[in-house]
Amino acid sequence: MTGITDAQGWANKLLQRETRGPGDMENAMRRLEARYGVPWRTFWQLRYRPPTDVFVGVYLSLKTAYESECERQERLLRHEREITKAKAMAFEAMAGAPSVPIGKEGALND
Repeated sequence: MTGITDAQGWANKLLQRETRGPGDMENAMRRLEARYGVPWRTFWQLRYRPPTDVFVGVYLSLKTAYESECERQERLLRHEREITKAKAMAFEAMAGAPSVPIGKEGALND
């Protein structure tokens, strides 16, 4: 039974990540099919009518899709951290720069 449980867990997590809101479940299944090649009907069956057995090919496809999605999310997180680090460095550089007076007699009004 653990193979079915694993497959259901991966399918549910992929669907959770892909769904854009209520009523989007079938569209999310179709988007996942286009991205990973796992038939949308497989997602539907695992969600609404759990099988008694899962084919090895389906099991491995779901596992590969889940691992690919995890890698994609980790890559996005790394990119986001790099952007945040660059913004922090730019902010620190700006905070350390001398201020330029702006006003009636300021340097920018000459």
